[in-house]
Amino acid sequence: MTYLKEKYIAVRRRSCAICKDLRPEDHVVQPVTEVSPPKWHLGHTTWFFETFVLQPYMPDYAVFDADYNFVFNSYYEHVGARVIRTDRGNLSRPAVEEIMQYRAYVDNAMEELLARGHTLTQEAKERIELGLNHEEQHQELLVTDIKYIMGHNPLLPSYQRAYERPEVKDIGVQEWIPVEEGVYEIGASGGGFCFDNECSRHKVYLTSYAIQSEPVTNAQFVSFIRDGGYQDFRHWHSDGWEWVKRNEIKAPLYWQEINGVWYTYTPEGLSLLPSQQPLCHISYYEAWAYASWAGFRLPTEAEWEVAAPRFRWGDRWEWTESAYLPYPGFRKAEGAIGEYNGKFMVNQMVLRGASEATPPGHSRITYRNFFQPELRWQFTGLRLARSL
Repeated sequence: MTYLKEKYIAVRRRSCAICKDLRPEDHVVQPVTEVSPPKWHLGHTTWFFETFVLQPYMPDYAVFDADYNFVFNSYYEHVGARVIRTDRGNLSRPAVEEIMQYRAYVDNAMEELLARGHTLTQEAKERIELGLNHEEQHQELLVTDIKYIMGHNPLLPSYQRAYERPEVKDIGVQEWIPVEEGVYEIGASGGGFCFDNECSRHKVYLTSYAIQSEPVTNAQFVSFIRDGGYQDFRHWHSDGWEWVKRNEIKAPLYWQEINGVWYTYTPEGLSLLPSQQPLCHISYYEAWAYASWAGFRLPTEAEWEVAAPRFRWGDRWEWTESAYLPYPGFRKAEGAIGEYNGKFMVNQMVLRGASEATPPGHSRITYRNFFQPELRWQFTGLRLARSL
């Protein structure tokens, strides 16, 4: 069995494992626009392989259901009309059972295609690798979306996670790591898979700065709350302050204060807030406000990447001070694949690192995640920086 086939089987099985403990009713819920129903993720990742691998590279392939292109296309204008994102929760059909049949059908065809490995073109292999990384991205979304669905159920039910995830360790001493002024290189340099938004490797000039060895903890953010951080406009961007007032934000997502004690929602239900765990489920607005309150700032993505070999990362996605923009020399691919990243390079902020929801081995120091500044359903936190 080839490496690509082994990886394909492992990745596809992991998606199903994430959903193993869900009931059929859990698969269709869409509480907010950003959260897609779990069964939609299972169908969409399958559609990706059917549309972008099997149809162009397996001449004898017959699509499972012609209507699925409309149901499971996410945002690819080149591929045709689609169900709009806000309506994904209306898809009571196809049922979960039918989607699992769809996955089995496509998996059988893919394994047959992968068995012809010696005849696959380099372009086909690269497209399959992209599909696997795409599914791993959706595995992370599955974890975060399921938590949002369960965490907004009035009963706050517990649920199990039937997959292996990295252990999140308590944070110890937070030290400042100094970085000298100079010209550095950032971005992907080849030698393995990367997304197009990580290219091309280029030079950046950085003035001297320091960055903390550990991210901010829950206990530290509690101090911000108790000091009136959510009521003090001085620490907020104008847009952030409007967001706080409009949505009556008083704490990170999933936090509840009961009789002066902080709790948070977890897969085990409502639990005591672990004080020394890294903070998560905050927006960019909250990250920036905390940094202002603490007397520091957020690192730029270049500062984060240059210093990352010197600190532990991967428990939380970390907001940076950088807008999501193309690197010098960036070029979108032709056709639908060119829609993957490039058209989202506006009105979003870059996050670096990984989180407990990230599949093992998926992220890397050059990885560029990105979200709108108000979103916080991902496992997002922050690390402080300061100029020297």
